[in-house]
Amino acid sequence: MTILRTPEARFAALPDWPYAPQYVDDLPGYDGLRMHYIDEGPRDASHVFLCVHGEPSWSYLYRRMIPAFRASGGRVVAADFFGFGRSDKPEDDATYTVDFHRNALIALIGRLGLQRVTLVVQDWGGLIGLTLPLAFPARFERLIVMNTMFATGETLSPGFVAWRDYAAKNPDMPVGGLIRRGSPHLTDAEVAAYDAPFPDVTYKAGVRRFPQLVPSAPDAPFAQLSRTARDWWAKDWRGKSFMAVGMADPVLGPPVMAELRRSIRGCPPPLEIEGGGHFVQEWGGPIADAALAHFAQA
Repeated sequence: MTILRTPEARFAALPDWPYAPQYVDDLPGYDGLRMHYIDEGPRDASHVFLCVHGEPSWSYLYRRMIPAFRASGGRVVAADFFGFGRSDKPEDDATYTVDFHRNALIALIGRLGLQRVTLVVQDWGGLIGLTLPLAFPARFERLIVMNTMFATGETLSPGFVAWRDYAAKNPDMPVGGLIRRGSPHLTDAEVAAYDAPFPDVTYKAGVRRFPQLVPSAPDAPFAQLSRTARDWWAKDWRGKSFMAVGMADPVLGPPVMAELRRSIRGCPPPLEIEGGGHFVQEWGGPIADAALAHFAQA
């Protein structure tokens, strides 16, 4: 396959991102592909915050939450899916499947030996991330979940259908502009940080593919695994959960999150972020603080 690697110079002077890049280039089944992640905090921390981004963002999305997680004494691991952020980007759209992404995360968790995990997810980070405990059920202890869903293929909201159609018609999506649309408080430098991974349209195969990978029928690929994961969270989950909802999200907003909450055993009422858009991590400081306070009291 043709593999593109974003020049490091494009990531110079990222605002509020002092974290040293870490790379792994020998994950089983991913020969020749280099995955980026950050790994901050003590290796023997009592909790590991595994932050999984979605479409079309990268681990930079968690910059407002990481300081609180670190201040609590936790270790923070935030990885970039292949095709995003500082990770390598196969040029062929067909390379990107749900299994391609999910198995890479499973391999990284195994490689780093992550235990006592607090799973932190949103968007595709949740669609895929909520299935990860099926591979390592004993390793996950807490959940922070934001604007996402189980991809069971049973219902698709009109908002998502409109987004999928838009993505199909715009192969060179303006990534930073899309994120700013729902997060108007972003500075120009922050918008540029979201654009940084993609020097031109050839780097955006992963961005183009994600919307088309959401199952649209119960027998579609990944739908059965998502239903199995939903059953696990509803029946077998024994950890602590915290939910935050960006109330202005037109795609994965309050109705979708209310349904998701019903499928997570013991999930308390959500923190509602009034005016918060789809990328609700851009309001992440108060979310992280509230989640940590909840976990301390639960």
